[in-house]
Amino acid sequence: MKANSSEQAGNSADMNENSDHLNESGNSAGSRGASSESGDQSKTQEQELNSGNKKDDEAASSDQAGQQAADEKDEKIAQLEEELQKTRDSMLRKAAEFENLKRRTQKEKEHIYDEARAASISKFLSIREDLKRSIELSREKNVDKGFHDGLKMLLNNFDRILEEYNVEPVEETGVPFDVDKHDAMLTQPAEDDSVESNTVLQVLEPGYMMGDRVIKHAKVIVSQ
Repeated sequence: MKANSSEQAGNSADMNENSDHLNESGNSAGSRGASSESGDQSKTQEQELNSGNKKDDEAASSDQAGQQAADEKDEKIAQLEEELQKTRDSMLRKAAEFENLKRRTQKEKEHIYDEARAASISKFLSIREDLKRSIELSREKNVDKGFHDGLKMLLNNFDRILEEYNVEPVEETGVPFDVDKHDAMLTQPAEDDSVESNTVLQVLEPGYMMGDRVIKHAKVIVSQ
């Protein structure tokens, strides 16, 4: 009986020891499990924090890139507007230069035309003078009236053509001498004392004007 009791006591002690061992193992495993779970939570929180920081950095970087793109766009617009203004100014200058060139060219053309017309007309003026002298001679010599009238008709036609080209003769007497219209061939005392000096007494050869331009000076005798 004592042997059995002793054996039972030994078994009970072994069971207690095993139970304590199991409890220690359980506690140790639970502690490790809790520690592992806590570590996982910390790691997750750290990952979430890092992910949030990363998103903030990406958002800040995106905002910075957007602002930089907007600044570059504004700078490009300002540059294009400046180039457009320069182009507009250049076009306006070119247009003004072209208008000035057109006016100068037109004036030059008109001047060349007037020069050519005056040169051409001046070559025919001697014919008019010959007609006038022929008419005077025919009157003095009492030539045939038909011939005399024919000469007068030719002179009238000639004068009408000159008038169409705005050409007028300078052949008045009793007017003040004008150096721009007259060439003084001779000076002499006037027969009438009331005539002032530098007055055209006689026209030896008529002059001609085309508009305001003298194409031939009149050759005159002037009073002293």
